Amino acid sequence: MQPARDYLRACQGLIETVAAQLPALERAAEWFAATIRAGRMVHLFGSGHSRILVEEMWPRYGSFPGFNPIVELSLSFHNLVVGPNGQRQAMFLENVSGLAERILRNFDIRPVDGALVISSSGCNVVPIEMAEGFQRRGVKVVAIVSRRHAEASRSQRADGKKLPDFADLVLDTGAPAGDAMVRVPGLEYPVAPGSTVGGCLLINALKAEVAARLTAAGCPPRVLTAGALIGAERAAALFEAAYDEHARRLARLYQELGA
Repeated sequence: MQPARDYLRACQGLIETVAAQLPALERAAEWFAATIRAGRMVHLFGSGHSRILVEEMWPRYGSFPGFNPIVELSLSFHNLVVGPNGQRQAMFLENVSGLAERILRNFDIRPVDGALVISSSGCNVVPIEMAEGFQRRGVKVVAIVSRRHAEASRSQRADGKKLPDFADLVLDTGAPAGDAMVRVPGLEYPVAPGSTVGGCLLINALKAEVAARLTAAGCPPRVLTAGALIGAERAAALFEAAYDEHARRLARLYQELGA
């Protein structure tokens, strides 16, 4: 029995699934690079554990301004598990219709913007309505789902629609139905999910493609870079510049609200 080896072997399959989507990744990168070149932002949203992928895009080492991470703590604050701010409440709120529109009301969203909505199952109400709201505002939506998991799951919307129904382009993490990828002899249920691994592969492949396009267009991004690589002083200056750029871009999302 080699469960760790089984998991790593399954992850090799995720890499192959992502590699097969390179044309779609390149298309999404074209959209996102155009948004960033226009001085606007790509809005990122994920509830539950999909929050991990939002933060994988920005801000962290090897990432750059141009992305607006929309993280609702009520939908993604998991570490208490039970009691106040517990998982039961988060899972309940994730399927409250109308919450997405309240979130989107905070931003002056324009058609030139981009959107990346992430949901492994693609079946919870809030991510679906976020994508629907972006499309209603004329924004192209890229969705990240686990296709096999989404196809095997029941939508929480009354009309049965899922996240891919409100996406202009869909990327697949490659994770199986139920997400967990390893069977342990004597254990009834599989363990060790794969959607985060597949999702991070998609996020970083997409990030690299966007950076290449921005650089080729003569506007190389300010990349958050470790002092171990470029020296502490230069790294600190780059961080400050990147955060300042993020603030300026973010300000544009508020200045015309209610006008």
